[in-house]
Amino acid sequence: MKTRYLLFLITLGIVLSTALVVNGQDGSGKQMSPVAASAPAITSATAPVELARAAFMAQGGEKFKNLKSMVLIGSVNLYAPNSTNSIPGQFVIAIAGVKVRLEVNAPPVISFKQLFDGQNSYSSLPNVPALPPASKFGLPVLAKFDQPGYTVTALPDAKKQRGFRIADGDGNATDFYIDPATARVITYSTQFNGYTFATENKKMKEVDGVLIAYSFSQRIEMVQGAAFAEYTVKDVKLNQTLGDDVFLIPN
Repeated sequence: MKTRYLLFLITLGIVLSTALVVNGQDGSGKQMSPVAASAPAITSATAPVELARAAFMAQGGEKFKNLKSMVLIGSVNLYAPNSTNSIPGQFVIAIAGVKVRLEVNAPPVISFKQLFDGQNSYSSLPNVPALPPASKFGLPVLAKFDQPGYTVTALPDAKKQRGFRIADGDGNATDFYIDPATARVITYSTQFNGYTFATENKKMKEVDGVLIAYSFSQRIEMVQGAAFAEYTVKDVKLNQTLGDDVFLIPN
């Protein structure tokens, strides 16, 4: 049962992380992008849509929005509910538009592959939740804040961070909390199938003008307790051509 929760955490958490974008650095030691450094100051009166705009620019603006593909390779430590012992493993994520390929290898507990080819989902293991379209949750939604069909509303501040929610016409929503000094996204969360999934960005680095989280944690809240996953990205490839065979679903 715990293994099933870990798989659920990985699959949905990875979807939330299809664009793990962060900030550069200023003299105070905080992460800060050049765009965010020149952006208007965020105050308690800043409107939600302007918070979203500032966060979007801090993520890399149009370079973030126009990402054609992303490949993330690294390691992951998995924590089952009510467990302090981690299960170490490796992961690979490949994304092109709404297409997603996820592979996780954490022997002897977990080894599996999931694919979403834009229309259909595949899992190498039974009873594992299918991947939803990557564009409906997480940071990719930030690139759509000003598009028709999306609304931006205010959330209560949390730990001096400004919050806002972006929702689409189908009721899918992601909550964002940003650092008012840098406009960077500190945490974001969403609800899916009755569960709450949250991501916290930690160590970060700019890659080709887009800001990538090289270390981030994710959490799923359940009745049984919270399951955690801690990711460390070791290699990033952006805007490379990924052939259709990368997302080909086996017969």
